[in-house]
Amino acid sequence: MLCLLLDIVYAILIVLLAPWILYRMFAQKRYRVGWKERLGFVPVRFTDQPCIWIHAVSMGEINAIGTLIEEIHRVLPQFEIVISSTTDTGFNRARKLYGTSYRVFFFPLDFSQAVKKALKRLRPQLCIMMELEVWPNFMSETARQGIPVMVANGRISTAKGFPRYQRIAPLVRPIFRRLAMALVQDETYAERFRYLGVLPERVQVAGSLKYDTAELGDTVAGADELTGQLGLKNNEPVWAAGSTGSHEEEIILNSFSQLRRKKELRQTRLVIVPRKPERFDEVARLIESHGYQLIRYSRVKAGKYKVSDMDSPAVILGDTMGDLRKFYSLASVVFVGRSLVPMGGSDMIEAAGLAKPVVVGPYTENFIDSMKKLVAAEGISVVADGRQLTEVTEKLLRDTDSARQMGQRGRGVIIENKGATRRTVEAVAKLLCKA
Repeated sequence: MLCLLLDIVYAILIVLLAPWILYRMFAQKRYRVGWKERLGFVPVRFTDQPCIWIHAVSMGEINAIGTLIEEIHRVLPQFEIVISSTTDTGFNRARKLYGTSYRVFFFPLDFSQAVKKALKRLRPQLCIMMELEVWPNFMSETARQGIPVMVANGRISTAKGFPRYQRIAPLVRPIFRRLAMALVQDETYAERFRYLGVLPERVQVAGSLKYDTAELGDTVAGADELTGQLGLKNNEPVWAAGSTGSHEEEIILNSFSQLRRKKELRQTRLVIVPRKPERFDEVARLIESHGYQLIRYSRVKAGKYKVSDMDSPAVILGDTMGDLRKFYSLASVVFVGRSLVPMGGSDMIEAAGLAKPVVVGPYTENFIDSMKKLVAAEGISVVADGRQLTEVTEKLLRDTDSARQMGQRGRGVIIENKGATRRTVEAVAKLLCKA
């Protein structure tokens, strides 16, 4: 009866959201593919090989499972690994990273029949859900079939996630109680998972997988090619603003204009990489409205024009997916976005691992534990607003020794906190022994 009621609620929601979905399909070219899989028609497994199903919603989570997949394959080679995602960007990234070796597909909608169909076709021995993917019908059906479900790299954000769950805690506690294990990033998240119903003995602090996936080299693959494509010179400082959010680019461009008024910083180049691809065109227009000539990296990458044909453009728009790490590797200073505006922040671990001096705004509540460690080590700089952003960025661009030392301290924090992958795979092996 409960499954039927949920299906009815979901159907009503889809009808209400239909205009928004259609808008995103036609105007933003999102959600155009994968509907068959979303309805449960995922790839069929015909072998008798046991299976582990790993689900990660977005591109950031897909990136974070790289070391986990490798370690599971090494420790439990008898298991086939299949990977699902929810978003278009997550799915495309998963296919690029893992598609040649593993099955990649869209996660089914939480309709009872779609879930049943997907489980029947995959026959998993364990489902690993990244961060916070606990759906009522999915949890109900896996429990009915005796398939353990665990959360890995678990977190419940302070900004929106946890307050919403608190309001409906009595409704979600029976769902969370079905989790076989919740491996979370820090003790704050552990308390939240216990509050929402996960049995205390099934909650374990394992750390963040992103520490393990962070590259520690001074350069990354493809960075030299990127340098050539963009015509960057050795004496040109680069300020990279990554994972930026709405209204943030305006602040960054204003700061950049102030920096370029300084004679010593006139050669500084700015790279802006918005977090959401549907905002690429909007940000392109904004850059040009500030009077800057624009490089759209997607067009350079596709060979549609050469930077050498342009008159020293100042601002580069990173309007491709999967290249953020390359831009960070070229940067003299990195600003990590969605933090000057109340959006919870973005992953600063990646840039810190590259030993870059990292600057963030005051809104980083989605990364509380990482920020505590980086701030304590003086491996990151927090600014309150656009004025401080300009001041701190100028200081780091001028004082390269201080910038280098900050970057090294940040990298030290990343190195010290590695190990979540090992702890996660140990928990996976224990669960499979019990199953």
